[in-house]
Amino acid sequence: MNTQFDFSGRSILVTGASSGIGRTTVERLCASGAKVVAAARNVEALAQLAGQTGCKPLALDVSDEVAIADAFAALGPFDGLVNCAGVTGLAPAIDTTAEGFDRLMAVNARGAALVARHVARGMIDAKRAGSIVNVSSQAALAALDQHLAYCASKAALDAITRVLCLELGPYGIRVNSVNPTVTLTPMAVEAWSEPTKRAAALERIPLKRFAEPHEVAAPVMFLLSDAASMISGVALPVDGGFLAQ
Repeated sequence: MNTQFDFSGRSILVTGASSGIGRTTVERLCASGAKVVAAARNVEALAQLAGQTGCKPLALDVSDEVAIADAFAALGPFDGLVNCAGVTGLAPAIDTTAEGFDRLMAVNARGAALVARHVARGMIDAKRAGSIVNVSSQAALAALDQHLAYCASKAALDAITRVLCLELGPYGIRVNSVNPTVTLTPMAVEAWSEPTKRAAALERIPLKRFAEPHEVAAPVMFLLSDAASMISGVALPVDGGFLAQ
């Protein structure tokens, strides 16, 4: 079965759009009729994506509050937002530095909150109901070795989702998270190529495999769509059963 969504006439912003889940989400949204603004730091990758899909590229570093404000000064209101920009960094808890911790929080949590703030203001001013989807992680819901800062940043993102759900609901704006397991983006394929490390991770997933980007993009599109019109404030695991154990 091939699930189809119709986003014709809807304007959607996707951050972290140059690769992985963000890129796949842009491709799927454009194919479904959406007008997509694709934001990321990698200008060359954005240009290639724009040529492929017809999306509007936007060079943006979500850790930079001034850059976010400047970008939104030239953007109209949106019907949807996918906060997919994210970074990672591995270190044992006892070796985690302030710089490393702050770098992950600045992108994964604070950046998402600031972008959502601008999108929500635009929706409210334009009297548009809408949907915001934050791409979180199973790491928000389960402890992972050497992931202290990453787990903290994604748990913060889920908390941001719940607060936005509470405050924006009266305006008809829904806010949800998706929480995928390891997803086979090019970076993840390399990171999980070591057989012993890979086998240990797969052992904890009942389906015995990692996710593909399209398997995360599909729930994102569902949550953006009218099919999820009464769903708000959830953290939806896309993890092959990892969290069931």
